[in-house]
Amino acid sequence: MLEDGLHTVPAGYTASVVTHLEMCAEAAQRPEADLPLELARVTAPDPDWYLDLFRKVGAPWLWFGRLVMDRDELRTILSDERVHVYVVREGTDEVGLLELDFRQRDDCELAYFGLAPEAVGGGAGRWLMNRAIRLAWAEGIARFHVHTCTLDHPAALDFYRRSGFTPYAREIEIAPDPRLSGLLPEDTALQVPLVRP
Repeated sequence: MLEDGLHTVPAGYTASVVTHLEMCAEAAQRPEADLPLELARVTAPDPDWYLDLFRKVGAPWLWFGRLVMDRDELRTILSDERVHVYVVREGTDEVGLLELDFRQRDDCELAYFGLAPEAVGGGAGRWLMNRAIRLAWAEGIARFHVHTCTLDHPAALDFYRRSGFTPYAREIEIAPDPRLSGLLPEDTALQVPLVRP
């Protein structure tokens, strides 16, 4: 437990509050717009393709978890039949990523859920979440869970709550800034100050 008060974050690092949320019964589908989107499962995706889409969707929010992972470890995860990776397409453009992780018995983790910047704000998030909820609960799970953080889109936490998830835990995450190691361009996520060591 951290002591009360402010705590210094070392230069070259990011800090965020991580909120864990869960859904213990399938939430009702929310009304959605009729959008020209397609959701397609990609079995055993090529790590290079996956990381390109991961960056496209996650770079504005400093997603780095898969970028720091050993390539063989990533390939093992992506080829696991209990990890379901989906791409959202609008025509031929790939505009979203959904990753459902069923490796824990009776659970599904909403491991990654996001849209490219050009797809945000028109109802595609609700469209994708409706499908994520149906797909997760169709596997006979007892719990669907996700985590988000204060580096994510400012509306993410409220979006998850409106979608039927309930917060149950919080953590503080301090991590090396992925822009300083070259994993992401330095001009990424300008809303998060880059503090050099």
